[in-house]
Amino acid sequence: MQRSHPVPGPEIELRPMTVADLDVLWHWNHEVDDAAWQLWDAPYFSHGPRLKLSEFRSQNRHRIEHPHQRMILIDGAPVGFVSRYEEFPVGGGWWELGIVIFDPQWWGRGIGRRVLRLWTDRTFARSTGVHVITLTTWSGNERMIRSSHAVGYRECARIPEARFWRGRRWDSVKLALLRRDWAAQHSPSR
Repeated sequence: MQRSHPVPGPEIELRPMTVADLDVLWHWNHEVDDAAWQLWDAPYFSHGPRLKLSEFRSQNRHRIEHPHQRMILIDGAPVGFVSRYEEFPVGGGWWELGIVIFDPQWWGRGIGRRVLRLWTDRTFARSTGVHVITLTTWSGNERMIRSSHAVGYRECARIPEARFWRGRRWDSVKLALLRRDWAAQHSPSR
């Protein structure tokens, strides 16, 4: 009997931003009308005025090779980005992550979950001082909540009806993952 091998998914890479990535970010943030990703990434916040490419490059040059931001590449093509920052007070061990995949063709295929797993692993690996990682979303973004749970995050806070969008109230949802729980999930005995 011949065993079937699972078909590998696309290759995912997280790499530092380059000057060319500013054009990608501008495209998805300012050039694309009614970009679908904005309906899921905190749509209740204003995304600000549209900028010309030159203005965007000037205002975002600091992002190039920023240590806490990476472009998401799928099979070598930039499709989104991840970010992280340390919650205050610095040195307390609490980091917040963000993830966005711009192109809807990659949604619903487990890519976000794979990226979140990779970014979580890199965040815990970067320093032994990282004690807990959180991410914040809203109750309307069920895919993000499911992906987070699949990676090991657990809901730690829900602020009921904190966000208002499209005539409806939505909960703000915070999910967390402790280093010890991550280590237990990835121990050699599992």
